Amino acid sequence: MNRKHFLSSFITAVTVLPAFKALANTAENESSSFKTPPYLKPGDTIGITSPAGYITLEQTQPSVLQMQNWGFVIKIGDTIGKRDFTYGGTDEERLEDFQKMLDDPNIKAIMCARGGYGFVRIIDKLDFSSFKRNPKWIIGFSDITVLHCHLARNYGIASIHSKMCNSFPDDWSKAEPIQIDTILSIKNALMGEQIAYTAPVNSNNRMGKVDGILVGGNLSIIETLAGSTSDLDTKGKILFVEDTGEYLYSIDRMLWNLKRSGKLKNLKGLIVGGFKVKPDDAGEEFGKTIYEIVLEKVKEYQYPIAFDFPVGHQRNNFALRCGVNHTFIVNETGTTLRTV
Repeated sequence: MNRKHFLSSFITAVTVLPAFKALANTAENESSSFKTPPYLKPGDTIGITSPAGYITLEQTQPSVLQMQNWGFVIKIGDTIGKRDFTYGGTDEERLEDFQKMLDDPNIKAIMCARGGYGFVRIIDKLDFSSFKRNPKWIIGFSDITVLHCHLARNYGIASIHSKMCNSFPDDWSKAEPIQIDTILSIKNALMGEQIAYTAPVNSNNRMGKVDGILVGGNLSIIETLAGSTSDLDTKGKILFVEDTGEYLYSIDRMLWNLKRSGKLKNLKGLIVGGFKVKPDDAGEEFGKTIYEIVLEKVKEYQYPIAFDFPVGHQRNNFALRCGVNHTFIVNETGTTLRTV
């Protein structure tokens, strides 16, 4: 190489490097901060749509009546009552309905009617331009983890992981206290109330206290999004996971994926919610508990860990604000997660 040319290139590289480093630092800072949509007040409109599995209009009525009692106006989407096999309408119908709700300035929050499967089929065709300028709360869990992860990764906009329309009690007066409390937690999350949840002591917990942005959702969804444009960035975050209907070996495999892809390495803390597992087949026993499976993957890390947290496919599934700062405390009296 020509010495003069080499020196010129070297000087240019040295000059550009600080600017590149500053740009990288800016990008990292931006990825660690989230925008919170405006909290709701009585008179605001909540849209209901089915971007995944199907649901009948009748099945949504308990949720509609309850949210109206809270003072909200409800707008029923075109996909409610539609069905295309397991989906709430065709891909095109679900895409169009969700897009309308994203773009409608009068809708202040979108509640996904149920989970199931299907959001990943439409996520890349949605236009978030209007939503990015005027964000609104999007509510749901299970398959809706696709959207929570996508919003976190691409737009840094907070969302609500919670029960959906198919979990509201048919008769509020006969509902169990835990069912009432979890449904009311949706209202509290939407209206910006300070939230504090607790879980009992578990001998497998790892103690500590941290502050950080909360992210997470369904473990199998988080795993399948790896390498995509919806891949969840967990660095410096408090991660929560839950799942249902999986074998122990499948949970082990999914957690190895999170470990090998670096998602467990730089966490602030780890929250393990409900895990309803399939029984092992006779002669194919896995030989480890959920606690052992998790602790094996995080044994070299030092952050706090809590098990049996009230989130997941279960009655005690409380609303969590993804993308919002929380304080996470694990001590000898149990676990507390509260908004900052």
